[in-house]
Amino acid sequence: MGSHSVQPPIPTPTTPAGREGLDAILARPGRAVIALDFDGTLADIVPDPEQARAHPGAVPALAALAPKVASVAVITGRPAGVAVRYGGFAGVPGLDHLVVLGHYGAERWDAATGAVNTPAPHPGVATARAELPGVLHEFAAWHGTWIEEKGQAVAVHTRRADDPRAAFETLRGPLGELAARHGLVLEPGRQVLELRPPGMDKGVALAEYVREVGAESVLYAGDDLGDLAAFATVEKLRGGQDGIPGLLVCSGSAEVPELAERADLSVPGPAAVVDFLAALAERL
Repeated sequence: MGSHSVQPPIPTPTTPAGREGLDAILARPGRAVIALDFDGTLADIVPDPEQARAHPGAVPALAALAPKVASVAVITGRPAGVAVRYGGFAGVPGLDHLVVLGHYGAERWDAATGAVNTPAPHPGVATARAELPGVLHEFAAWHGTWIEEKGQAVAVHTRRADDPRAAFETLRGPLGELAARHGLVLEPGRQVLELRPPGMDKGVALAEYVREVGAESVLYAGDDLGDLAAFATVEKLRGGQDGIPGLLVCSGSAEVPELAERADLSVPGPAAVVDFLAALAERL
């Protein structure tokens, strides 16, 4: 136990599988992987993604937790280096074994080396990016929408549009066609539409990382549609031959009910995720 005796209790998962997952993490933390999305999970969603920063309590909670578990991995659609910068993860005592899997696992940053491993970008990203302004203008959805350059991907945000939901629905079909023309896939999220190469998703990244570490239990926390693939991986691991227990945490959002419905535990946003991680570190 740590010194903070007033630490709140760990919330109890609502499902038997979730309770089994939490019990396994508590019983053998040194064999557990703690995997976390960034935006909406460790950082509040903000109108301008470039202004997103990790919750002030996130790094202290992770630094308390990381030395007690097999590994902490942040799995994000952002470039790995951007997530490291916005998260404040570099050079933090206790986070020496943190891994950031960026671009849905296509990029990797290891705290131990400070290096980012990046693949060559998919050629379709640049050509789709060049056509994007024309598509936005054609569908009169350009006012207030915002294009985010992500290196391995490109995204259109509708959160600042006059009618964010209408812009999102108007653009979903045309951007899906644009993605397909250039060998990309369209990933919808919380008022964002992302065009990225196929075969990159958080489920694949998580499965490979759990295998690499040899984890015997896994926690995954996320908030958006892109996290469903990681949820599916945890569900598959739980039901597989080796039966790796897992805990699925939803960083609560009314915008994405699909995630809350499949979670073992829902908490109301990044501040509550940070409280949960701090409470877990206190118990281990």
